[in-house]
Amino acid sequence: MAKAKTVYYCQNCGYESAKWLGKCPSCNEWNTLVEELAEKTTSKVPDWRVSQTRESGRTSKAAIIHEIVYSEEQRLVTPDTELNRVLGGGIVLGSLVLIGGEPGIGKSTLMLQVALNMPNVKTLYVSGEESESQLKMRAERLNQSSRANCYILTETSTQQIFKQIAQVEPQVVIIDSIQTLHSSHIDSTPGSVSQVRECTAELLRFAKESGTPVFIIGHITKEGSIAGPKVLEHMVDTVLQFEGDRHHVYRIIRAVKNRFGSSSELGIYEMHGTGLREVSNPSEILLSEREASLSGIAIAGVLEGVRPMLVEVQALVSNSAYGTPQRSSTGYDTKRMNMLLAVLEKRFGFRLSMQDVFLNIAGGIRVEDPAIDMAVIAAIISSQQDMPIVQQMAFIGEVGLSGEIRAVTRIDQRIAECEKLGFERVFIPRYNKKGLVLEKYSVKITLVATVEELFGHLFG
Repeated sequence: MAKAKTVYYCQNCGYESAKWLGKCPSCNEWNTLVEELAEKTTSKVPDWRVSQTRESGRTSKAAIIHEIVYSEEQRLVTPDTELNRVLGGGIVLGSLVLIGGEPGIGKSTLMLQVALNMPNVKTLYVSGEESESQLKMRAERLNQSSRANCYILTETSTQQIFKQIAQVEPQVVIIDSIQTLHSSHIDSTPGSVSQVRECTAELLRFAKESGTPVFIIGHITKEGSIAGPKVLEHMVDTVLQFEGDRHHVYRIIRAVKNRFGSSSELGIYEMHGTGLREVSNPSEILLSEREASLSGIAIAGVLEGVRPMLVEVQALVSNSAYGTPQRSSTGYDTKRMNMLLAVLEKRFGFRLSMQDVFLNIAGGIRVEDPAIDMAVIAAIISSQQDMPIVQQMAFIGEVGLSGEIRAVTRIDQRIAECEKLGFERVFIPRYNKKGLVLEKYSVKITLVATVEELFGHLFG
């Protein structure tokens, strides 16, 4: 009897080694190699290809690029507008989508809700974690199971799943989750590096050759990355991250990778007892309601993908009780905040080196748009001087190292969002004036070129 072959896999990047190594040569991470049983995959045709009903019959051959006929991807538009936006306009036929998020954040609820909301689309929901009765209870809670065309399968073997796919012939397949599946071609436990990679490869071949979109739900590690080898994210077409705090009602879904659309789109949901509700106007939830004007608060006009939003920047500056001042930010890059503090101290003489600075983006969202810089420095100086900013003011602009206000993209969409929400005055960079018709806006637009000029308008 042949001796079983063991191979060491890196849990971080999927690197394969014949012997154990303390440090992975590929990703340079320590103590990530684990021992697993390995077996060469057979050349047997997968079970799902035996069925002639789903076989595409295509043969691959090389073609010169200028002779290739290009057509727009066929998309399946769902009733969920937030998911459509993040995916780039709908579900692309034959695509493989990976959704990751913390336990209990609502990944399974989102996918089941999508399946139940499409009565004209035959969907197969494969669960390796919950029973049929549990999924039925969740569907009854969502109040949409009566008219849904959704099939439920509780199975973890990929060979059995493909047999059911050949019988049901679904138009959309949802896998919950990839860490629970196992293939008989690999002698390893479910969730191991080799099993996750092999099961994903089988689903990828099925999606591409049959033209059926497949959604895969993936667990995440303590560091927040999707569990399994990093190559898992390279194999799929789209990677979606489902974020939020389980103790709050708002959830955010963002595209980390998207081969069929923008990778900077954002969708916002509100969690209720009856499921997830789409938030069509996120600016309303990102602006807190306050009765009186308070210092340290400024409103910024930012872009997430193609969607303009107004977010509230909250800053608190206080005298440091210890030798080393604290620098903390939530929802904003701490290194960029330190850079703006250095600009305020070096260029404009604000003594912030011995003061604690805390920064928070209201609503639990994380902003990476540099157009938020002007609102950040306005909130910081407002808190330090204890002088409130007028509530109906918004700030749009990037701050450079010399204190200049730099131009930003799509300034007209940002101004229109401020106008729609009833703001009376908007500060924008002077270099954005080119091509901008100020007369068509009812909101008052103030052009500023430097931070010093901005402080002159705000604090005199």
